[in-house]
Amino acid sequence: MPTVANFLDTNILVYAFTKDTRAATAQQLVGSPFVLSTQGLNEFANVARKKLRHPLELIEEAIEAISKLAWMIVPMDQQMTMTALKLVGRYNFAFYDALMVAAALKADCTRYYSEDLQDGLVVEGKLTVINPFR
Repeated sequence: MPTVANFLDTNILVYAFTKDTRAATAQQLVGSPFVLSTQGLNEFANVARKKLRHPLELIEEAIEAISKLAWMIVPMDQQMTMTALKLVGRYNFAFYDALMVAAALKADCTRYYSEDLQDGLVVEGKLTVINPFR
């Protein structure tokens, strides 16, 4: 099974469904092969509902579209929680950011697209954080 290098953080998904100035960049990333986690889908649904005030039907459609476009959706499990705790200790990540990074590592991704973490940071010697909006 081939590896897809790109892991998308929730903010990329959110911008892809807005009229924000970052939408075009986010849509380009969503249009290329990518990996995400179930946590990303859940966070997207929460932000779409609470901040963007999208109706549930639109959120459901967006989740279905994202899920079809994703090369892989990494489910959360106990081992990822343990990995995330180690990442919190090593990199001082917020716990939920560390969970997303743990999912990217589990999927063997090499690029983690997000505006939430330090651009250029290399995690565990193999996953590079990239802020696509810089």
